[in-house]
Amino acid sequence: MRQNRVLWLLDRLEREPRADALIDTLRRGVRALPLGRGRDLLHGRWLGHPVHPLMVQVPIGSWLSAAVLDLRPGRSRESGLLVGVGLGTAAPAAVAGWVDWAELHHRQQRVGLVHALSNTVAVGLYAASLVCRVKGREGAGRAYGFLGLTAVGVGGMLGGHLAYRQASGANHAEEVPNVVSPGWHRVGSVDEFPAGEPVRRSVDDVPVLVVRESGGAVHALAERCSHLAGPLSEGTVADGCVRCPWHGSVFRLSDGWNVRGPATAPQPSFETRITGGHVEVRLRHQNGGEPAGQGNRTRSGAAHGHGDHD
Repeated sequence: MRQNRVLWLLDRLEREPRADALIDTLRRGVRALPLGRGRDLLHGRWLGHPVHPLMVQVPIGSWLSAAVLDLRPGRSRESGLLVGVGLGTAAPAAVAGWVDWAELHHRQQRVGLVHALSNTVAVGLYAASLVCRVKGREGAGRAYGFLGLTAVGVGGMLGGHLAYRQASGANHAEEVPNVVSPGWHRVGSVDEFPAGEPVRRSVDDVPVLVVRESGGAVHALAERCSHLAGPLSEGTVADGCVRCPWHGSVFRLSDGWNVRGPATAPQPSFETRITGGHVEVRLRHQNGGEPAGQGNRTRSGAAHGHGDHD
């Protein structure tokens, strides 16, 4: 069966490298913005998933409602108000989208760039629509509005491709609790885990990060970063946390909490114990596991303390 033409074009867009120089320049510019803690706010770390899809509902909903009113004569004033609301709320939604875009892979950024361009065209068309309405050129205002809605539709299709086919913004560690079997799993002898060094092991074919602190406490997290599956075992360990080497997300070793974005979801974490000189791990909240942050215990009941990071 011949490949769907739209999917063929999208796949070709993912592989097209000619805009990569521009993408790199834009990415550096977005990352250099002095947003401080506002960057995590725009990523949606507080919400548990990207905030951009939520924010775009207002401009899209306003513009769609304006189009419905434009189908009925004599409702130009109400339509113009909705067009204005859409324009006023498009900017913060775009800023959130650009902040997320700057932390994606190149293939995702190529699609994302065209997504942003399509929405920029839509904003321009709706701005023209509003100007025409203010000047009393209702027919032209409606025409620009319908063209703007078409551009928004193209942008939405590309956004859907980013979210569902390319999994940008998805939790890349979500499957871990569903594939790791209950119970304790031996991951190696204590001597195999140098103090303060991230070590990669595997449990039921799931990569696991194991870190032994100098005081003896052992921590274990899912090794693939929830943001874009970066290898945490290649990251840096400091202050009781591990930093992803790909995009800088920071996770607390004691319970997997995402201390800093762009990751919006925490890492699945494991209880640990030392039995006969070997480290064993068990996924938290399985088989009656204790709540995150309550500490690891050896089989004899001796507790290991956890480092904390604010």
